[in-house]
Amino acid sequence: MSTTLTLPSDLADKVQAHIDAGAGADPVEVLRASLDALEAAEAGKLQAIRAKIDRALADPRPSVPADEAFGRVGALIDALASR
Repeated sequence: MSTTLTLPSDLADKVQAHIDAGAGADPVEVLRASLDALEAAEAGKLQAIRAKIDRALADPRPSVPADEAFGRVGALIDALASR
């Protein structure tokens, strides 16, 4: 599959700057590297979320009732809003 893109001048300038800096030989290589970096960042965020979930599920402390949890969150939001 082949697609032709027309980039706004600010993005075209950024792509060219990366080519000039040796980050890629052409716009396709720069775009490929950019998408790889984006996918790696997204995978890292997902991994961090999964790790938090795993820690929460493994926590031996008793669960907090939903009303209490939402009350705590509401209090935190109110405290932050009043700053």
